[in-house]
Amino acid sequence: MNDTYTSGKLQRSHLRHLIDSTFGGVSPSWFLLGKDIEDMSMELNPNTSTVKNILDESSVKDEGYEPSMTADPYYANPGDAIYDKVKAIAFERKKGDDCKTKLLEVIIDKTTGPYDAWQEDCIVKPTAYGGAQGGVNIPFTITPCGNRVSGTVTISNGVVTFTPASENTNNSESNDESNDESNDG
Repeated sequence: MNDTYTSGKLQRSHLRHLIDSTFGGVSPSWFLLGKDIEDMSMELNPNTSTVKNILDESSVKDEGYEPSMTADPYYANPGDAIYDKVKAIAFERKKGDDCKTKLLEVIIDKTTGPYDAWQEDCIVKPTAYGGAQGGVNIPFTITPCGNRVSGTVTISNGVVTFTPASENTNNSESNDESNDESNDG
């Protein structure tokens, strides 16, 4: 996993997706997604509509995005910080705030940090459980649901610290939203 960028095209490991394994705790504990996953993208799902009036003029209405991302596979591992929560959501059919946490997206496109990052509330919903021989799979969808905040991330000895842009501008000390990034998922 690359924590630095040198030159040329970005490797996939330079785009990080982390979720808060506390699911609403006082201070986020960031869990890095990606272990066992060969392909994962934030699908933006742009929502536009085109209307043609009686004068043969077209107008396009941009209604924004409906983003989502699927972590598949997620092999059930009781040692993972998110395991108990993902298991409970799936097997107990939890919904609403019981599935809510935070998503942190980081792009490592500079030779040194801090790196650009975005934090947003999201819903984590398992889509199935079971799977083929080789491991219990509990794939899940992450649906961002608002309160997106831009900022920066520093990574030091595996610890990820997110600082909102408003705090960067005010030269405030970084917040306590940090924890061990080495929890690969």
